[in-house]
Amino acid sequence: MAISFHNDGIDFKLKEKLKHKRWIRLCLGEYGKNPGKICFVFTSNELLMLMNRDYLNHNYYTDVITFEYTEDDMISGDVFISIDQVKINAKSYGVEFAQELRRVMIHGILHLLGLKDEGAEEKEIMGKKENEALHLWLKVT
Repeated sequence: MAISFHNDGIDFKLKEKLKHKRWIRLCLGEYGKNPGKICFVFTSNELLMLMNRDYLNHNYYTDVITFEYTEDDMISGDVFISIDQVKINAKSYGVEFAQELRRVMIHGILHLLGLKDEGAEEKEIMGKKENEALHLWLKVT
């Protein structure tokens, strides 16, 4: 099916779109899953804050929010990413913007796969799975 990338209210262009699509397919394959319709929406802190309040009853900034529509082994959903927050994260963690963006993108994919990050143990597992996926990026041509 389709993996797509869109902007909502910001001027941002994802580089290497085809490579990102191959990477996401490879990551899903590691779990025995296939992409259904996955839509990444790059947006601002303000929009993600509104979504966080309206849909999750959280009153704070976040880097990613996912809405999952998976059926069987076809992983589908919308992944909303705050480019503002990714920039803040990258600076805070001392990593390149592109690397932090991929971490946040795969974080959203892992949520679509059913992984959670609410407690310390879940956060540790999520971080490990993110790192595994980031290493797969190096294998994608």
